[in-house]
Amino acid sequence: MKATGIVRRIDDLGRVVIPKEIRRTMRIREGDPLEIYTDREGEVILKKYSPINDLGEFAQEYVESLYETFGTPALISDRDEVIAIAGASKKEYVNRRLSAFAEDCLKSRNPTLEKMETTLEIVPGQFEQVKSYCIVPIVNNGDIIGAVYLFSKAHFIGDVEQKAAELSATFLAKQMQH
Repeated sequence: MKATGIVRRIDDLGRVVIPKEIRRTMRIREGDPLEIYTDREGEVILKKYSPINDLGEFAQEYVESLYETFGTPALISDRDEVIAIAGASKKEYVNRRLSAFAEDCLKSRNPTLEKMETTLEIVPGQFEQVKSYCIVPIVNNGDIIGAVYLFSKAHFIGDVEQKAAELSATFLAKQMQH
């Protein structure tokens, strides 16, 4: 654990303010859920809660199915990082923060389908030369909780692949409601 040297007092309602610098570094936004843990030494640990991360194993099986079906790399992310991938290097993607581009696609709340050769950067510094890509945000109860990504180096992604990505996002959102 990293010491910050910042001390905060608990107010009369049991609240503590997380300093702005830490919120910015950890990408904690207003309204973000946090998990609270304690350890044997009496430390209280706050961790960003990612509801879709609870589906880790399931998400991995899901992207493997997409990859086997379409032959294009498939990824699933939560709001901050890639949690599952098939068809591309896990080491280069899994548990890596999303790029500003990927975050902007999530914020748009709409599916993005690009049918033009371009360079795609889903995580910072990992550039893929692609013919086409599709990014579909996963929205649960009005909140963006992640996205499904398909990208192809060999052919243009069509309506069928886009619909499959949209179906995947809808299905994953429904799984979060249970």
